[in-house]
Amino acid sequence: MQTYLVTGAAGFIGSNLVEHLLSEGHRVIGMDSFTTGHAHNLESVNSHPAYNFIEGDIRNLESCRSACEEVDIILHQAALGSVPRSINDPLTSNEANVTGFLNMLISARDHNVKRFVYAASSSTYGDSKSMPKQEDIIGRPLSPYAVTKYVNELYADVFAKTYGMECIGLRYFNVFGPRQDPNGAYAAVIPKFIIQFLNGESPTINGDGSFSRDFTYIENVIQANMLAANTQNPVSINQVYNVAYGQQTDLKTMTEVLKEELSQFRPEIADIPIIFGEERKGDVPHSLADISKARELLGYDPKYDFKKGIQKCVKWYYENYS
Repeated sequence: MQTYLVTGAAGFIGSNLVEHLLSEGHRVIGMDSFTTGHAHNLESVNSHPAYNFIEGDIRNLESCRSACEEVDIILHQAALGSVPRSINDPLTSNEANVTGFLNMLISARDHNVKRFVYAASSSTYGDSKSMPKQEDIIGRPLSPYAVTKYVNELYADVFAKTYGMECIGLRYFNVFGPRQDPNGAYAAVIPKFIIQFLNGESPTINGDGSFSRDFTYIENVIQANMLAANTQNPVSINQVYNVAYGQQTDLKTMTEVLKEELSQFRPEIADIPIIFGEERKGDVPHSLADISKARELLGYDPKYDFKKGIQKCVKWYYENYS
């Protein structure tokens, strides 16, 4: 049994990680400020004897120091996501994603935390035309959010070299699954569209629907985090890895698949039209991951392709939001 600290524990990815870690018999400390996370995401684990929750903000260094006491491994998920949010408010995104990240690194260093695994982002690839995306070929960032996530990688690399820390970055590609917030101005496209369909509304695709993503189901992300947290291969440490399935799906196809799966629960959804709007600032046109590095060095073997993940995801939202 090891002691894990999961920052952003009340968020979509964080809460799924907490649940998995507890099911594996670990002691877990969750930390969240509820800026974007929700208390209801942790209802299933609140009474677990091996779980402790700290309400704290990563922008506060003392909160980070306190959370890191007697911790073996940190899974750092706390961040302010969303490209549009960062464009509208770059300062707050920087405070959470850069200052907050640095606070966590310093706290981990000072408490001799064994390993620091953190959520990086596919947005780091920026304007790179290279496809599929390989970890060592990146372009210039296209949004303040992308800048902050790249800075995370730079800081982690410097702390590893300067202080001897073990850091592993996981570049997530469009993660989706249960507990992802479907509401609000910065909701991710899959949960947002699912709820709109369930409400009988037409979703609006930004652009003509040709933009594509490597949509990644949450179970693949959990697998990658556990592999990164526990790898004993020296070559695999202090690296950055793509975490995806390695499958490209355009937004029009994604929306049609959502309609198809949801119509099995509500047949009338099959007749809801799709609206196409203007392209969104800062959006990367296409994203497809090369996951060979994670396969080779971590043993990463994602089990959920887009369709299999969507089937489980749609069922969860139907049962919880209908």
